[in-house]
Amino acid sequence: MRLESPVLAGGHVRLEPLERRHVEGLITAAGHDRAFYAWSAVPQGRFEVTQYVDAALADREAGTAVPFAIRRLSDAQIIGSTRFFLIERWPWPEDHPNAKRSGPDTCEIGYTWLTAAAIRSAANTEAKLLMLTHAFEGWQVHSVSFHTDARNERSRNALKRIGAQFEGILRAHRLATDLAPRDSARYSIVAREWPAVKRELRRRLER
Repeated sequence: MRLESPVLAGGHVRLEPLERRHVEGLITAAGHDRAFYAWSAVPQGRFEVTQYVDAALADREAGTAVPFAIRRLSDAQIIGSTRFFLIERWPWPEDHPNAKRSGPDTCEIGYTWLTAAAIRSAANTEAKLLMLTHAFEGWQVHSVSFHTDARNERSRNALKRIGAQFEGILRAHRLATDLAPRDSARYSIVAREWPAVKRELRRRLER
């Protein structure tokens, strides 16, 4: 399923379709001690960032991801990256009203990282608001899920703050950054919860 790669713009950040022209900005944004990103797969240096971008672009060509570079509007700097992935369309019967849907039924938001100074800032809140609005109101998905390393308390707390509901732990779910089988904490937002989540995200931005 091929999906458009939109520009998602707010008052603090603009999410731009990821391109190779973003490599330099991402190198600078990720230029921190690896220990700062202990549980997140953040590329370091030109080689890793180039590989990271090329892999994301290949997934976009395959129709399995929609990756973005995050640009801070106040200074036009690239401050991180994020993407939609595990984009799924369910096999509705041909005579079902949902069979005519053009968008996916569900997706995951992940591969999200920000430069150190942007963490716990309006940038992260607004980026999530922009992506969730596109998913629930553009694609009209039934749910959006998130997974993070179960040991990553910073990420888990951030997901709680945006209104995602904890579903449980998936054991040995993915390869962790320390090359161990990773237990993943799963969170999600479903369509009926979206209006309340949207109000809370807007409230946080206004505050």
